[in-house]
Amino acid sequence: MSIYVVEPEALIKVMAEKLKEFPEIKPPEGSQFWKTAFFKELAPIDGENFWYIRTASLLRKVKKFGPIGVNKLRKKYGGRNRNGSGLNHSAKGSGKIIRVALQQLEKAKLLVKKEKEGRIVSPEGISLLERTAYSILRKTK
Repeated sequence: MSIYVVEPEALIKVMAEKLKEFPEIKPPEGSQFWKTAFFKELAPIDGENFWYIRTASLLRKVKKFGPIGVNKLRKKYGGRNRNGSGLNHSAKGSGKIIRVALQQLEKAKLLVKKEKEGRIVSPEGISLLERTAYSILRKTK
């Protein structure tokens, strides 16, 4: 079953719940106060649940766009930097959040780092994503 068949929001929500079962994936201390980019005014409202949602989203993006590195993922999670009355410019998201989450996914053996190319999803990660997508599709029918 492909991850492209189900809605991304539904897949990420269910994957976040499944990632809570992995002991390697847990929010770093103080991460509930981190902003996701320098141009943001507030930290995520979800608090502790945010970390699992972001790691699930990263796992899906690495599967979709991989092999991919931290810098390209920073661009994907970036946004609009507003300069007062001046023009808006694009800005990158937080690299530390992405890097730490990817390292945790590697420890959980869901991602693999390819030398000089970036990270790709391991066979265990592909299996987890596809099983989750299949279970979501079966519930909707």
